[in-house]
Amino acid sequence: MNAKTNESLHRLRAFLVRLRSAWKAWPGSQLGSLTLVLGVIIFVSSLISPQFLTPYNITIVLRSLAFVGIVSLAQGLLLLVGDIDASIGAIAGLGAVISAFFMVKFGVDPHVSLLLGIVAGALLGAFNGLLITAFRLTALVLTIGMLTAYNGLNLAITEGRTITGFPSNVTVYGQGSLFGFPIPALFLLGVYALVWFITKTTVFGRNMYAIGNSIEAAKMVGIRTQRTRIITYALSGGLAGLAGILMSLRIASAQPSIGAIWLLPSIAGPVIGGIAITGGIGSVTGALIGGAIMGVIANIVVLGGVSLYWQQVINGGIVVMAIVFDSLSRRTKV
Repeated sequence: MNAKTNESLHRLRAFLVRLRSAWKAWPGSQLGSLTLVLGVIIFVSSLISPQFLTPYNITIVLRSLAFVGIVSLAQGLLLLVGDIDASIGAIAGLGAVISAFFMVKFGVDPHVSLLLGIVAGALLGAFNGLLITAFRLTALVLTIGMLTAYNGLNLAITEGRTITGFPSNVTVYGQGSLFGFPIPALFLLGVYALVWFITKTTVFGRNMYAIGNSIEAAKMVGIRTQRTRIITYALSGGLAGLAGILMSLRIASAQPSIGAIWLLPSIAGPVIGGIAITGGIGSVTGALIGGAIMGVIANIVVLGGVSLYWQQVINGGIVVMAIVFDSLSRRTKV
């Protein structure tokens, strides 16, 4: 009996090992799991609050998800190369303020002003990348310092005041809908398509993964790591600027506080979505789903009447759990 039992246990163990190997080898397994988790969260949310699945609330979720989703994709690009930008929210705020300043104060064409805000975000991101790569600085430490500097610049430009007076032909990008679908969410889909194309089909995207896996190995095979990282920072900053601009168009004003609470969601989304903090692993699709999970949780917390203070506790807890889970999963695979 014992021999038969041991043999059965051995076969079961071997089967589980093969099943686990097949699960890891299947590219869509993690994304499928994330989609399942998102579906479960949506189902539970509908049970908690009957208002969750109403058309009005779904529109709110999609519109708010656009902002968090774009910054999640922006931060996800940096995480793929093993970098991070703690000033991403401040860059978003500056992009919105600079765009509004040109539009309202200088009378520049509204659409040109929007582009200038995006370019400003890209330049700020590129400046971060230049400092980090040129002086071999730790990305987190440097960008925390730049976070303070960019917030100060934001206040210096606005003098702590809100910039209003946006023309209606651009506020529609933040407030309008197309066939019932919020326009900011359409921007999110466009950004996702862009970053997916870059990371999955271009040499630049392959270089990003190579740098994230091992920057020294990437250098040995001839990849220009400094240039790739700076461009990635610029792309991330431009996307952050776009997110900030869309938020300002949503509320028809550029407030100094735009982007102030986006840092944690920008990290949590990609990490929940499977992008490794250490770089080189994950996909922008996972980052998008992770951002959606964060957006749905934030919405149900609001519908549940949870205090704003406790919302911050919940968001911070989710980030910590995501990072811990990511670390444990990487150790297990090693």
